[in-house]
Order: sequence, then C-alpha cells, then structure tokens
Amino acid sequence: MTDSAVHIIVHGQVQGVFYRVSAQTRATELELTGWIRNLSNGTVEVYAEGDQDALGYFIEWCRKGPPSAKVSRCELDWVSPQVMNDFKIL
Repeated sequence: MTDSAVHIIVHGQVQGVFYRVSAQTRATELELTGWIRNLSNGTVEVYAEGDQDALGYFIEWCRKGPPSAKVSRCELDWVSPQVMNDFKIL
C-alpha cells in the first residue's frame, strides 16, 4: 500500500560504488516502488513510495548505503505518492 513518498538527494561518495543497484535491492526487499538515478553533480537522486515504516527503514539504509559508499548527508523531502509499479534505476 502506498501511504507516503519521499524524495532524497544523497551526498558523498555515492557514484561508482553500486549505490543504485544496492538501493534498488533494498527497496524491493521493503516492497517500495520508485526510482533512483545519478546526477551530474555527483549526488544520487531517489524517489521512493510505500508504507511509512518501510520508508523509514529505507531512509536509514540510504544514510549508510552499500559498504563502499561514503554518505555525507541526505536531503529529505516528503512528497505526494505517484503510485509507481516497481523500483527502477534511471
């Protein structure tokens, strides 16, 4: 069920460290939908929607990322759900 949605910008060493693939795996495990993409400034942009509790777990994961990532901070913005079907890497 899609209760909530969050837009996240992840800063730090988050490109070239399997951040997107790892985030997709975690989002799928949590039954979240949305998308993730690299931005030209070196950050990663994430949109995720689903159960509020699952989003909380996902946000905590985003703040750490995969073992090779070095996340310095995450900017969060709670937004209206778009009702996506899966979690895609763009």
